[in-house]
Amino acid sequence: MFYITILGFVIAFLSNAICGELIYVARVSGAINPVSARYIERVLAKAKQEDAECFVLELDTPGGLMNSMQEITKDFLNAEIPVVVYVSPSGARAASAGAFIAFSAHILAMAPGTRIGAAHPVTLGITSTTKEGVDSTMQKKVLNDAVAQIRSICSLRGRNEELAEEMVLESRSVSAEEAVQLDAIDIIAENLDTLIKTLDGWKVQLPRGAYMLSTRATKVKHENMSPSEEILYTVLDPNIAYILMLVGIMGIFMEMSHPGAILPGVVGGISLLLALYAFQILPINYTGIILILFGILLLLLEIKVTSYGILTIGGISSMLIGSFMLTSGAAPSMRISYATILPGIILIALFFIFVVAKALLIQRKKVTTGDKGLIGELGVAISDIEGTGSVKVHGEYWHARSDEKILSGERVRVVDIDGIVLVVKREETR
Repeated sequence: MFYITILGFVIAFLSNAICGELIYVARVSGAINPVSARYIERVLAKAKQEDAECFVLELDTPGGLMNSMQEITKDFLNAEIPVVVYVSPSGARAASAGAFIAFSAHILAMAPGTRIGAAHPVTLGITSTTKEGVDSTMQKKVLNDAVAQIRSICSLRGRNEELAEEMVLESRSVSAEEAVQLDAIDIIAENLDTLIKTLDGWKVQLPRGAYMLSTRATKVKHENMSPSEEILYTVLDPNIAYILMLVGIMGIFMEMSHPGAILPGVVGGISLLLALYAFQILPINYTGIILILFGILLLLLEIKVTSYGILTIGGISSMLIGSFMLTSGAAPSMRISYATILPGIILIALFFIFVVAKALLIQRKKVTTGDKGLIGELGVAISDIEGTGSVKVHGEYWHARSDEKILSGERVRVVDIDGIVLVVKREETR
């Protein structure tokens, strides 16, 4: 029994030692949104559960949603294991919401040639629905709250509060070399391996007290996004969401125009639902969506109303203006690029113009079914026609009348229909 107890202690000690020699690494390269926030939270929780030596977030972001940023900073500020943010690789940035996240880490490192800052908050849609005074007050509230938040974070982590405030108020951005001189970051590291070696012996303050990092013999474990997180993260890209919306509209329209095709309806429905999922999270101006839908309505009306192209021009213009308005007031990282909007509008315009042209051709096409479909058809007289008689058209026998005398066996052409009597005339032979 004594030996079993000793063995248990040894196993527990070795297990803790092995777990403590682990560093979890997550990477976010792109906008900050609810999916990236949940991903970071998941990996951080896993690192805590396995008693990892520290959690490293490799970051390259133009910014993102404030709500998601606040979730991440809250997790970092209350983390029970050391959190390290590493802005990398060279050329990367931690802008806007990324600056808040970076400053909230216990240790902030940057690769050479990276930058941090430009954290001025951007709001969407206020000016279109409120008075100027109210808008100004709201903007001031958002700005003051952001300043207070970033100063509070920097005060807790011992960073340059004045510089952080300038990043919010004046959208100031600094390089890694400037940041380390201004006491805004802790380390400049060429790569992740160099950073891990530098972290050895570094002291941080955790909720449970002071802690010294030991990274000499640690194993690095990279934890990537799961397939579902990758899909949702991609969908939340404003450009992807916009394309999904256009694909959804075209797919649903094709299914309604050709019932039973199935595939366009399935693809269109899934695309539209994914776009709606993204739009309820992204900072979208719904006036833009209304203008896009109104533009599509005008294009559809072109099929029924003869407007000589006015409805088509109006529809395309409405869609173009709506697309530009869709994310016009959002942060640059949350806007739809012109390189996505212009080809998208051109494609959907060509699609509807093609549909309208086909519909007009069908409307003007000669009727080929029903009684009216017989007009202009050739037949043969099966009796003499002196006023009335009989003819055979398309293999069918009809009563016929004519203003001229037609002999049996002569070819005739149908010129009109009177009830169930065909009006015919002699077809001249050449």
